[in-house]
Amino acid sequence: MDQETLNMISSFTSKLLRKNFGKGPQSCQSTLCGKYLVTYIRGFISPMEEILIQQGQNNQVDKARTVIINHIIEELKGVVKITFDRDVEESYHDWNFPNNSGVIIFVMDDEVEKCASDQNVDFKRLETEVARLSQLVQKIPDQIYVYPLSSSLYLIERKGILIPIEKSLIKKGFAEELKITKDELEKTYFHRYGKFDDIFNTTIKDIFIDWNFKEDKSFVAFILGS
Repeated sequence: MDQETLNMISSFTSKLLRKNFGKGPQSCQSTLCGKYLVTYIRGFISPMEEILIQQGQNNQVDKARTVIINHIIEELKGVVKITFDRDVEESYHDWNFPNNSGVIIFVMDDEVEKCASDQNVDFKRLETEVARLSQLVQKIPDQIYVYPLSSSLYLIERKGILIPIEKSLIKKGFAEELKITKDELEKTYFHRYGKFDDIFNTTIKDIFIDWNFKEDKSFVAFILGS
């Protein structure tokens, strides 16, 4: 896939963010590999959000942002379909307010192109570390898959991660509260207790996590430093 097409996706994403939030990001960078399209967004907190975050209202910002981002994702799905002639099967997004960054992840129904990425990482060791941290918070996933999208972007897919009490909470309508709790807890463990700098042999710039409770799965995105 030529860079010009990916730049177009990034530019359109930036325009949608500016249109819906009144402020655009400093940068958007899109990466395509296999059937995964990931847009890494930096420098994107509106003045109103900034005030709320300073007052410790992160959850309120997260809830409000999720509503608008889900609307933006629906628009982006149409662009992805036209651009790549693929339907979007799943979408994920997550935000790291301290780093002022975020990602939007699209999983398409079929591969767009083969990956030509650097794979100088011990996948088994990476899977073992993800399993260890997952177990500390909930349980070892039934399946773990590693997708190296580029030399600086890795996706981890975890399937079968929910424990019975979480499934019960979701059924009773507490999915939003569960997601906020899991987001805080998992990211704390992945950031503080993960040995990822050593595994990737470089600094980790960002870690993003989102869940699909209906399918009992999750994606973790690692943004690596240079």
